[in-house]
Amino acid sequence: MNQPAHFEGQSAKEHLKKARKKGAIATSEIHGTEMSGALNAFCECARTLIALLLVTYLLLTPTLLPLLLFSLAFTIFSFGRSSLIAWSRLERLHRLIEDERHEITHHREQEREELTEMYQAKGLSGKLLTDVIDVLMADDNRLLMVMLEEELGLPLESFEHPLLQGLGAALGCALSAALGLIALHFGGLLPLVITAFLISGITAYLTASRLRIEKIRHITWHISLLFVTGAAAYFLGRALL
Repeated sequence: MNQPAHFEGQSAKEHLKKARKKGAIATSEIHGTEMSGALNAFCECARTLIALLLVTYLLLTPTLLPLLLFSLAFTIFSFGRSSLIAWSRLERLHRLIEDERHEITHHREQEREELTEMYQAKGLSGKLLTDVIDVLMADDNRLLMVMLEEELGLPLESFEHPLLQGLGAALGCALSAALGLIALHFGGLLPLVITAFLISGITAYLTASRLRIEKIRHITWHISLLFVTGAAAYFLGRALL
């Protein structure tokens, strides 16, 4: 049987699989395999800045003022970077919404086939299936939401405002810089090292909790990475002096 042009020679089931893949691309982050949100930006940037402060101090042993200026510059950069990444993600979502709206307007029969395929997979059949499809097809706005969430797998509630994610990144940098510089000013290298490990461990715990992954392993990896990086900076700094 010839398939409609909308399906590009595929069956409704194959078309749904392809649509899900598009949705997954649209919701994926540009950097890393991280969850969306201001909390993630906060944790990532806090870990990154404290590690950079530690490495810079071990390599160059600068005074507090250069470290403060570096922290300020990195905070501004992190705010802009996180916001731009979030904007890019939001633009992909808007493009998919407009594509789906176009399909609903111009390919209604094919959308009905897709709906039928999806709800048959949920166990509906007979008159109940027909009634559900008729109700959804009668309201374009409701149909759009269903197709975005069911066909493309877009978790619309997870999309936060880009500036909110940028603010999370900036707050993470600011807090990390403040704690690190205070520790360095009043105690020197050892308090800075302790602060760096604490920040890395706490933020790794928060990230693991949100991602629902094994916490001890996640914390261990982040602390180990910080340890190896710091040790490499320390020995490299001693070798260059």
